[in-house]
Amino acid sequence: MTQRVLATCILALAFAGVGTAQGTASHTKTAPEYTQAQVKQLARIARAPEQFTTLASYFARQHDNYLRLAAEEKKEWAQLGQNVTSMAAKYPRPADSARSRYEYYMAKANEAGILEAKYNHLAAPDAPVNAQ
Repeated sequence: MTQRVLATCILALAFAGVGTAQGTASHTKTAPEYTQAQVKQLARIARAPEQFTTLASYFARQHDNYLRLAAEEKKEWAQLGQNVTSMAAKYPRPADSARSRYEYYMAKANEAGILEAKYNHLAAPDAPVNAQ
């Protein structure tokens, strides 16, 4: 029990320190990478604006990354879509797979954008603390 509380406190302090040092609009390559478990835990215990800012910057990086991946897949989709195949072609075609990946990345980017907006709102000084 005490190990869990100690680990939670250390993690919360680490996230709070990163959030204040990073700023909200900073999307540098040196930004720390968090595991899904760390993000989930911080989202569960977040109460301070710095913690919400850290979560918002994490989801902003995720949003940008998914948009970049979607743009790459859209280019590949357009390139593969130009290849005309015969009627006996096997499905799914490579263009169909590229389209599916593009749609997946766009959905994930949309989800990350919504979470970024949520945590930016909670980081505002007048936001309710327990509104998650």
